[in-house]
Amino acid sequence: MSSRAPLTVLDQVVQSIIDCEQCERLRTYCKGIGETRRRAYRDQEYWARPVPGFGDPGARILILGLAPGAHGANRTGRPFTGDGSGDFMYPVLHSLGLASQPTAVHRDDGMKLKHSYIASVVRCAPPGDKPTPQEIRNCSPHLTAEIAALTQVKVVVCLGKIAFDGYLAHLVNAGELPNKRGFIFGHGAEYTLPSGIRLLASYHPSLRNTLTGLLNAAMFAKVFVRARELAGL
Repeated sequence: MSSRAPLTVLDQVVQSIIDCEQCERLRTYCKGIGETRRRAYRDQEYWARPVPGFGDPGARILILGLAPGAHGANRTGRPFTGDGSGDFMYPVLHSLGLASQPTAVHRDDGMKLKHSYIASVVRCAPPGDKPTPQEIRNCSPHLTAEIAALTQVKVVVCLGKIAFDGYLAHLVNAGELPNKRGFIFGHGAEYTLPSGIRLLASYHPSLRNTLTGLLNAAMFAKVFVRARELAGL
């Protein structure tokens, strides 16, 4: 007789994401990268599967990104892990008590999130970081299922316009908003949703934003200080 604990709803959502094969273009691309690999990671086995969210099941803050990086989360199997975006983000989350450590290199490195959960609107690395509108729609049920399982969320922080638009599309599809009218993306933008959940926006912590100075650590931290405040932390 097995002593293994039964799967939670969130566990089941995570497994359904990992098993997804819906978008042929994305699955072919991710598997191909996992086979050829970048020279620096030639000795590593790439995850090369859809990447589920991770974090605190009782999270009050949901952090929503675009998609896995080809040699980041597509390699490591965890969002914002093993790439420049994560190198920028996790020290900020750690300094604010939302992450157990400032570095994220692999899904088994011991990183734990506190009061927060990280997911994305697309779960497979897209060529050129540009998923098609249909691929975003195909992936939306995964986000809907995760949100339904994360019952304590008070604040949603969207990293970048695609994540912002993807979350609004979820709200429209769920009947929580009639349309996206009146919601304008901008760094530090803040909205109160009909449910009472607070929506915050930030520039995405991609290297193209952080290396050019469009986004710096102080700007990024300010959004999460506000998120903590709104979440009652």
